[in-house]
Amino acid sequence: MQENGTEVTAAGIARLAGVGRAAVSNWRRRHADFPKPVGGTETSPSFALAEVEDWLRVQGKLAEVPLRERVWQQVAGHPQGAVAALVYVGCALLLVHDRPTVWLELSAGSDDRLAELLPAPLDQVLTLRFGAIRKRAVDTPTADRLRVSAPLLRGAAELAAELDARKAYEFLLGRHLDANPRQYTLTPPGLAALMADLAGPAADVLDPACGTGALLRAVAVAQGSSSTADQHLHGQDSAPEQAALTALRLALHTRATVRTAAADTLREDAYGSLRADAVLCHPPFNERNWGHDELAYDPRWEYGFPARTESELAWVQHALARLKEGGIGVLLMPPAAASRRSGRRIRADLLRRGALRAVIALPPGAAPPHNLPLHLWVLRKPAVTGRRAQPEVLLADTGVFTADGRGGLDWGALRAAVLDAWRPFDRNGTAPERPGLSRSVPVIELLDDDVDLAPARHLPPSEAGGGVEQLGVVRDRLGETLRLTGRLTPPSADPRRPTRWPLTTIGELARGGALRLRTGGNGGHARVPVLTDHDVLAGTTASGSTLSGTALSGTTPSGSAPPGTLAESDEEAVLTEAGDVVVPVLGGGSIARVIDEADAGAALGRNLVLLRPDPAALDPWFLAGFLRGTANNRQASSYASTATRLDVRRLQLPRLPLEQQRAYGERFRALAEFEGALRLAGSLGEQLVRGMYDGLADGTVEPG
Repeated sequence: MQENGTEVTAAGIARLAGVGRAAVSNWRRRHADFPKPVGGTETSPSFALAEVEDWLRVQGKLAEVPLRERVWQQVAGHPQGAVAALVYVGCALLLVHDRPTVWLELSAGSDDRLAELLPAPLDQVLTLRFGAIRKRAVDTPTADRLRVSAPLLRGAAELAAELDARKAYEFLLGRHLDANPRQYTLTPPGLAALMADLAGPAADVLDPACGTGALLRAVAVAQGSSSTADQHLHGQDSAPEQAALTALRLALHTRATVRTAAADTLREDAYGSLRADAVLCHPPFNERNWGHDELAYDPRWEYGFPARTESELAWVQHALARLKEGGIGVLLMPPAAASRRSGRRIRADLLRRGALRAVIALPPGAAPPHNLPLHLWVLRKPAVTGRRAQPEVLLADTGVFTADGRGGLDWGALRAAVLDAWRPFDRNGTAPERPGLSRSVPVIELLDDDVDLAPARHLPPSEAGGGVEQLGVVRDRLGETLRLTGRLTPPSADPRRPTRWPLTTIGELARGGALRLRTGGNGGHARVPVLTDHDVLAGTTASGSTLSGTALSGTTPSGSAPPGTLAESDEEAVLTEAGDVVVPVLGGGSIARVIDEADAGAALGRNLVLLRPDPAALDPWFLAGFLRGTANNRQASSYASTATRLDVRRLQLPRLPLEQQRAYGERFRALAEFEGALRLAGSLGEQLVRGMYDGLADGTVEPG
């Protein structure tokens, strides 16, 4: 084993073997020949990947490491770090993509030969795609750096042959971003697509806080493959590694001209002469050290010098400075930027001169921080001619699309509502009023002492609960549901002594073929709903959606794919079938759900385990019912300092004949129906109460 070879942690070993980390700890204690640590710490050791693979095969615990997992482990355990590994892989995949015959010739020899010969063709490809070396964010790797990476590069090329270069890179980048949720700022795909739609078709596009390229990637997708060759995508990020990842990701994704720069945008603008058709930006929020003291006389502050606490208004003016006349800018903003007193003079000037065209409030959960209803500001660079500024600005509030729980924003409906308001306003300078959703507000109404642009403060309220008629419908449905609940109430139980059945475990049933066990996935390509752990706990249908691509962007740390979504990868998503039983593994609840036709075909989300029983051996309702036993869950759970985790393989089940299983299954099915009716009654009751409060408060409901 090379001294600087790829290492893997205990968690990585668990993923390779498809077991829990506790099993890896047991192997280390029980097997004297288990590979010795080669790095890490005493509490978190790392092991040589090749030695681990050999040991697993000898023990019969692993027939062969899947190619995707092997390449990912090489990335994660790279001696120079995962980010450096992803840059090397991206460079090699770009060569594979653009000049496949050159790669085949170079890779035919030894690793040393590959490392010695690879820099020259890489430099040619990088120069062609990203410009001269002094201007680009991706440097050509040296032979020394490539030598240790040769096995990784060969594996990545093999993965590209299986998938294609773009999908291989998206898979590896997605795994890295998902494994490091606190290091990157998240721009969900739905939000990135909405921002690209608001900007409209554009040939020259800039993202001055590009992160890993989600917004620029969304623009490239929106333009379509036929037009991207004439497109120019510009990105800048203060983190050199993110600028490099963005460049490589975009180059593999599109034929557009790609330029990225690694520098602090506000202090060292790399595109001072650029006048773009569109600027999309998810800037860092609430920065105090944005350059206030150094940039007091910067010509970009055309609308006023931002206060130290108004870094977001510095980004707004930077975007306007980089737009051509009539160009559109779309920025994600914290809601405080619309109302802080320290920014009111700049907001007022943006309105007077027609530079700010729309403020759109998003639902909480649209992007991190998930507890805030973030805003989109739509800008248009005013003409320098004396043309009169537009007298109205569009204010919209999409809070009605708030997800019920942690996941499940309906991005399709949200995008449609926003674009239905924006497009007529963009054409005509005004748009029809939609109570509770959008309104064209005369600028003069907003130019008071506060210049408060929070949309909810200027929109007429929507009708309470959808109107008095709708409240009547809710009341009728509640009455029907309460009557149904009464009919479904279980009969009184006859006391009896506890029955001691012979027991088996889920693990034993899986080994015997009575059921199949699958774990919720890291991704997939299918555009299908995602069944989340929250959906299972709340008893709702699949609320999430698969993503068309990993969508992380920004210059500050953030998270992985939002709850209710799966990052795109080339791992196949686990799709549910009617009769499957789904069990959440986090949270300590005693929950198991039988999949019906409504959720069949949904992708299985994270923190869920799917059990697919053989109908000739197991009744699904019998299986789900006994898995919900409190004592059963308690004995199969492990406890960490912050969470409870369920080991589904340890859950127990009585050994009963199929006919007896079905008798229990029918009773468990009736209990589940009663539980669903109670849940619906609670939801309808809450909806009716809230609607009545709102109706009485706004005068649409009489008190008598």
